[in-house]
Amino acid sequence: MTVPLRNALLVVALVLCALLPAGSATASDSHGPRPVGWAAVNGGTTGGAGAAPESVWTVSTRAELKEALANHGAPEAPKVIRVSGDVNGHEADDGTLLGEQDYAPGYDLTKYMACFGPDGAAWSDTRFEYCKQQRTLRQTGSNKEKLQIQLTVPSNTTLVGTGGDARLLGVFLTVNTGTNIIVRGLHLEAPVDHFTTWSPGDGQQGAWNARFDAMTVITGRNIWIDHCTFTDGRFPDRAAPTGFHGKPVQRHDGLLDIEDGSDFITVSDSRFTDHDKAVLIGSGDGRGDRDRGHLKVTFARNLFTDIVQRAPRVRFGQVHVVNNVYRGRARETEYALGIGTESAIVSERNLFLYEGRSADPALVVALYGGTRFRDTGSWLNGRRADLDAAAAAEAPDGFSTDTGWDTAEVYDYRALRSAAAVWWYVTHHSGAGRR
Repeated sequence: MTVPLRNALLVVALVLCALLPAGSATASDSHGPRPVGWAAVNGGTTGGAGAAPESVWTVSTRAELKEALANHGAPEAPKVIRVSGDVNGHEADDGTLLGEQDYAPGYDLTKYMACFGPDGAAWSDTRFEYCKQQRTLRQTGSNKEKLQIQLTVPSNTTLVGTGGDARLLGVFLTVNTGTNIIVRGLHLEAPVDHFTTWSPGDGQQGAWNARFDAMTVITGRNIWIDHCTFTDGRFPDRAAPTGFHGKPVQRHDGLLDIEDGSDFITVSDSRFTDHDKAVLIGSGDGRGDRDRGHLKVTFARNLFTDIVQRAPRVRFGQVHVVNNVYRGRARETEYALGIGTESAIVSERNLFLYEGRSADPALVVALYGGTRFRDTGSWLNGRRADLDAAAAAEAPDGFSTDTGWDTAEVYDYRALRSAAAVWWYVTHHSGAGRR
């Protein structure tokens, strides 16, 4: 679906109404780009600003990226790392690309599946003579793959793509207690888990559980993810081998997870494309000791295309979802916004476009133990969407639109106010290689 730019007045409106810090006509000042939303709070997010000349890197291999992250033995000193071209997480130091058999020689997915009962029932080490071996190979192979593809971004880092075609392929990018980090202008292709686990007791029929995200933030503070593209890329799950119940083996976990007390994070002008469980905020329903009072995240002007669920799903956090565009097929979509335990989501002027189904706000929101949610001015298939009523219908007892916090009292911003403006801005400016 396209929304035409009707006349030049809309361009003017976009300039005047763009989601930017109040009082600013652009997203930049003399110190370079700066975030809106939660990443602008708590002292702001500047990444590697002020890096010494020897801490400005240009990398094009995994080994070079790993060296740049270490930054001459001072990983937390300000640094700017420019990624050029493709960096493959499976690239060994000698330049060869590692695969399943390099991590676990002899592992075989078909044999692994054969060790479960019919349709994925309980595992047995004795079902075949090779079952115990396959279980061990799966575990050791998974650990070796993780050791290879995981790269951790330390504090005071700007990690930025150059030339519009910089890609992290199969890299498990993580932030672990890091603060003041900017990730911008990168294509992040989610890793394929060669050793995904079948869990017979997960859900009604069992489920595959992959291990790696494209990016995970653990106990991170002041993180700005901007103009990035998150996708399964060359390896969509629909092209995976067939697993139990005739469905593809799910080899990807999330595109972006934010957990374990992370705080003051903005995800802006980015794309999330062709994925099942896209964005998860919160470690688990029972992790209030870590997450309660944290997980303050803003999603601004992002494009979610063909996402099945979790765009995002939130536990505990105070999350602002504003001026995002969601598009896909209704029959392939479970929900967009997941209202989880003790979450407080403020949704504002988002545009939802789903083919093949009459406008139904119930397609947009789903409650997973949460009771607080408020929407202002969002649209579904060309009409105003009463998302508050849809959420309240799922939890008539105890539901409230009083989220306990007000975005305008926390940070300054201006939201795009028409569906046409949101569509035009997001489709023209979101994602890697765009500005």
